[in-house]
Amino acid sequence: MPEDIEWTAPEGSWASSAARRRNMQAIRSRDTKPEQLIRRLVHAQGLRYRLHARPLPGLRRTADLVFRPVKVAVFIDGCYWHGCPEHYVSPRTNPGYWSDKVARNMARDRDTDERLIEAGWLVLRFWEHESPDSCALSINTAVRDRRAELSIGGTPRSRD
Repeated sequence: MPEDIEWTAPEGSWASSAARRRNMQAIRSRDTKPEQLIRRLVHAQGLRYRLHARPLPGLRRTADLVFRPVKVAVFIDGCYWHGCPEHYVSPRTNPGYWSDKVARNMARDRDTDERLIEAGWLVLRFWEHESPDSCALSINTAVRDRRAELSIGGTPRSRD
């Protein structure tokens, strides 16, 4: 956008300024640093997975890591976008819009969890601030446990 033209937010817009709009558009929704670190550690432990895949074909939502044969879906949630109880702070600019958006994201996360669990999936959610080492260890343990259950016979059980 040329600098000599003043940008004004249209009525009902989520961006309060052109600079804010550029900043928000630059935020990654996938391949974030926490996600990459966890993926690297999980891969180094010998596990293979699908990236940003739909666990359920009819559900238009993707998990960060998907272990299809054992039905494990992993989500690494950003503290701001998913409403971390420790780190989420409502923004000062346009707080109504952003708080509503985060609340919708949280409701969608719960709905996704419920649908996957009903379909026999194990859902693992981690916050971006959690230790990548402990996340990778939890993922490794869950996947290997589910593999062991399958080899003993039957389908993986849902865990609460």
